[in-house]
Amino acid sequence: MSKSGVSTGFSINSFINKEEKTESVESVPQISTEKLPTNHFTDTDLQNEWNNLLKQLRQKDPVVFNAIKPFKLIKKDENIVQISFPSDSAKLEFDKISIEFFNHFKHKVNNHSIEFQFKKDYENLKTEIMTKRKIFEKFVEKNPLLKDLDDLMKFDLS
Repeated sequence: MSKSGVSTGFSINSFINKEEKTESVESVPQISTEKLPTNHFTDTDLQNEWNNLLKQLRQKDPVVFNAIKPFKLIKKDENIVQISFPSDSAKLEFDKISIEFFNHFKHKVNNHSIEFQFKKDYENLKTEIMTKRKIFEKFVEKNPLLKDLDDLMKFDLS
């Protein structure tokens, strides 16, 4: 029936009884980017690499692909790329592949001082599900005679 001794990695008791521990914070050595190349790149370069990543993920990892598909990458400044994402769960999926993508892009455009900024933008990144009825209504806006045809033929647009 149920197996005992299987750990999920999360314990409610440890979460409830969590004691504040003082841990030493190790500082990560910063790599100087002063001597690295900082070539110009365009928004087209950024979009091409993003689309290539999406094509690869569509085949390799459909879960991550569906999570990051609505992301928008925009070149804000010479060395700043803004990444708009719809939800925190989608960002967690992106974090799995982000380092690989960032390093690949920096090498591709030969610019190692690019900064990536994240912005949560739920409203603009919502995807509307298009039903047959909504598609038909858009066509009716363009050609009102379709409404008369629907009344006459009783189309099943459910």
